[in-house]
Amino acid sequence: MFPMKTRFPYRQRGITLIESLIAIVIAALGILGILGVQMRTLTDTQTTVRRAQAIRLIEDLSERMKVNPNALADLKAYTSAFSDQPAIGDCQTKACTHTQLAAYDLGLWKQSVANTLPLGQANIFLAPGESVDANRRQLGVMISWRENERDISNTSDKALYKNNIDATKVRAADGTLSSGSDQSCPTDHTCHLQYISVAARCAPYLGGGTTQFFCPGA
Repeated sequence: MFPMKTRFPYRQRGITLIESLIAIVIAALGILGILGVQMRTLTDTQTTVRRAQAIRLIEDLSERMKVNPNALADLKAYTSAFSDQPAIGDCQTKACTHTQLAAYDLGLWKQSVANTLPLGQANIFLAPGESVDANRRQLGVMISWRENERDISNTSDKALYKNNIDATKVRAADGTLSSGSDQSCPTDHTCHLQYISVAARCAPYLGGGTTQFFCPGA
C-alpha cells in the first residue's frame, strides 16, 4: 500500500488587503459626498441669513421714516443710488429740519447696511408705478451684498445660479426669469428688492401763502 499524499489547498495571499483598500476608498467617497452636501447646505443657509438681515434693515428704514413726521412730503430726500454715501449730520444735539432729519437717517442707515452685510450697498428709488409727485406713497429699496459662492466657470451656469437666488427676479409660469424692477442689481452681487409704504403723520395746509404741515401732538 502506498501512503496517501495529503494535498493542501493553494493559499491565496493579499485578498484581505485588497478588500480593505476597496472599503477605505468607498468610505472616503462617502465622506467626501457628505462634506459636499454640508458645504452646499451651509452656503444656502448663509444666503437665507443675509436675506433676513436685508429684510430687517429695510424694516429699520421704514421705522426711521415713521419717526420723521414729514417723510411723506419729502420722499425725494430719501432717494439714494448704490454709490451714494450721504454725509451724516448732527440731529442728536441740534435741531434739524425734516429734510436734514431725512439726510441724517439715510446716512446712518446706509452705514448700517455696509456694516451688516458683506460689501453691502443700498439703492432707494421712487416707485415707478407712481408718476405724480403729490400722490406718491411708496419707496423701492434694493439691498445688494456679496455671497460666499462656489466657483462656476461656465458663464451660462453661473448666470442661472445667480438668477435663482436673486430676489429681484420674477419667475413666469413657464419658468423664465425677468427683472422685477427698472433698477438693476450690481454685477456679482445678490440683491433683495422690497417696497415700503410711507405713512402720513402731518396734514398740509396753506398758511401765509406757503404750504405748512400740522402734526398732531407737535
